[in-house]
Amino acid sequence: MSGFGEIAVSALICLGAFFLFVGSFGLAKLPDLMRRLHGPTKATTLGIGALLIASMLYFILEDEIVSLHELLITTFLFLTAPVTALMVAKAHILLDKEDQEKLPPTGREVGWSVLDAPQTHEAKKS
Repeated sequence: MSGFGEIAVSALICLGAFFLFVGSFGLAKLPDLMRRLHGPTKATTLGIGALLIASMLYFILEDEIVSLHELLITTFLFLTAPVTALMVAKAHILLDKEDQEKLPPTGREVGWSVLDAPQTHEAKKS
């Protein structure tokens, strides 16, 4: 492996470790669920993505083997982490009445989609 390849892999590993540390620290230290969500969904996802890309780059440069497993895992993580965070946030809003009262008005007939389902035609008639 060339010197540039070693530097690139090392930089990705250090970057990934930094983001994993920041995400884990945020998960442990932030005060409530809605703020605590950002640690694992933002920083930790970037950290594990950087580690997986470093692994893929290492095997390309060292063994000249293109391994798509790391790329597929990274893609899967980047697609599923935001969806998971959205579902956890929606569940929290549905269960926490204090947070429901803090939501601003929508300015429409229909409220927040998480809390107020749009009325059907039959419900409007009665």
